[in-house]
Amino acid sequence: MRPHLEYCVQAWSPAMVKDIEILEKVQQRETKWVKGLKNICYTDRLRILNLTTLEKRRKRGDLIEVCKIIPGKEGVDSTKFFTLAYNDHGLRGHQFKLYKQLSRLNIRRNFFSQRVINDWNRLPSHVVEAPSVNSFKNRLIFPGRYRQLKR
Repeated sequence: MRPHLEYCVQAWSPAMVKDIEILEKVQQRETKWVKGLKNICYTDRLRILNLTTLEKRRKRGDLIEVCKIIPGKEGVDSTKFFTLAYNDHGLRGHQFKLYKQLSRLNIRRNFFSQRVINDWNRLPSHVVEAPSVNSFKNRLIFPGRYRQLKR
């Protein structure tokens, strides 16, 4: 079921809370079907099954896509999606900070190229400057799961 819930999530990522909750309820129902987990709360079921919420997986997928787009591993011109922040004053963090354009409309704020920037800019430099996509994924996940993504 999980591949169906995550299919093309970078393209159609739900922005409305009600849509996010509907998708999350599907995963909640699916985890109840595992033998012996029916009467356990959802967060404990996720921990036992070594899963995360769909929202955290969407954020992780977005960050992995950015990791592929910026150095050109995806075959896409990164300047069509992102603008590197002009670093005249020695910004803190990593050297690949992205500039976030102002958005007047909510629909623009939910585009991939806008919604991922805050999470990307919050990542520590050792994660962003990983030599390969696999090492980026490994550095993104560590004990205390998704600690970088919390606000």
